[in-house]
Amino acid sequence: MSLHVQPFHHAGTGTWSYIVSDTGTAQAAIIDPVLDFDAATGRASTGSAQALLDEVRERHLDVQWLLETHAHADHLSSAQWLKTQLPQARVAIGHGIRAVQRTLAPTLGLDGMPTDGSQFDHLFHDDDVFRIGTVPARVIAVPGHTRDSLAYLIGDALFTGDSLFLPDAGSARCDFPGGDAGQLYRSIQRLYGLPDATRVFVCHDYGIKDGEHAREPRCATTIGEQKRGNIHLREGVSEAEFVAMRSARDATLAPPALMTPALRANLRAGAIPPAPNGAGR
Repeated sequence: MSLHVQPFHHAGTGTWSYIVSDTGTAQAAIIDPVLDFDAATGRASTGSAQALLDEVRERHLDVQWLLETHAHADHLSSAQWLKTQLPQARVAIGHGIRAVQRTLAPTLGLDGMPTDGSQFDHLFHDDDVFRIGTVPARVIAVPGHTRDSLAYLIGDALFTGDSLFLPDAGSARCDFPGGDAGQLYRSIQRLYGLPDATRVFVCHDYGIKDGEHAREPRCATTIGEQKRGNIHLREGVSEAEFVAMRSARDATLAPPALMTPALRANLRAGAIPPAPNGAGR
C-alpha cells in the first residue's frame, strides 16, 4: 500500500482539508472540506471545494468517503456540495452527532430537524474500521472538544480534527455545550498511545504572526513531537493541570465568528437551511 496525503489550507478560517488516497488503487477520502461563506452577505460559494474537486479529477481519484471529524463551529462544510459532484462518496461523522443535534438544534432555529443523524450517510462508532483502497483505517473517538469528535487513523497518518493542534498551538477549547476538558485530556492520552512516528495532521492552524517564533501555517507533526513539546499537554502534565489551564483559557475566548451559520449547516451534514423566519441565508 502507498498512502498519499495532500493538504489544502483555507486561509479565511485557518482550516486544513485533506485528500487522502491509496496510490495503488486511486481510491480516496476527503477530510473536513470547507465551504466558502461570506458572513456579511450570508452567501456561500464553492471555490475552495472546487479546488479539491479539480485535484480529484486531475488525478482520476475515486472518492469513497467525505469524512467529518465533528460538526465544526468555525467553518461550513462543503460535504453536501461535493457529494453532488461525487455521488459515490458517503458523508460520515461520529454517532455522537445525535447528541450534539439534540442539544443545539433548538437554539439554532432548527426545530423539527431530525436529531438521529440521518442527514449523514454513515455514523461511525469508536474503533470502527474501514479502508481507503488497500490502506486500513480506524476510527478513534476523541470527545472533549465536542461529543461527536473523531480522529481517523489511516495507515500511519492520524487526522485529529480540532482535538489536538500543532505542538506550539496546543489543544482545542472545551467550552461548547457538551465539551469537557477532562474528557479531552483522556482522549489525547489515547492518541499519545500510538507510535511516536505516527504522522499527525491537524484540522486548524493559523501560523504565528510575530515574535521570534513567527511562522506560516503548517499542518503536520508527529505523536512523538506532540508528547515532547505540546504547550498544553506534553508528557508529565496531569489531568488536573490540563483542566485548570483549559478552563482558564476557554474563559477568555470569544465565540467563533461563523458559529451560528456553521452549526446550522454542519448539523445537517453541510446543507445550508433557510434562515429562521424565512429571512434568507
